[in-house]
Amino acid sequence: MRASEKMPIFVKIEQGKVDKSTFDQYVPAHKAYVQELIAKGHKARTGYWAEARGGMLLFEAASMAEAEAIVASDPLVQHGCVHYQLYEWRIVME
Repeated sequence: MRASEKMPIFVKIEQGKVDKSTFDQYVPAHKAYVQELIAKGHKARTGYWAEARGGMLLFEAASMAEAEAIVASDPLVQHGCVHYQLYEWRIVME
């Protein structure tokens, strides 16, 4: 992929599957992980739903395989805190 080309955007939609106290103990590691993704140029953003358990991680990756590897390294995934689905998001207009 050329430097001038935009990398595909991926979205991990997640839903918590453990109690809040268990989940919360991995949040600092998740935030550090997202900071690392940002530093590596993946333009990551993360957040949670205001009215429901769960959230979203939005990031760039070169391929679905790379996106899957990125998600597998998320501490929330590694510690079994979330169910998730991963999608490539194709922007139609911006």
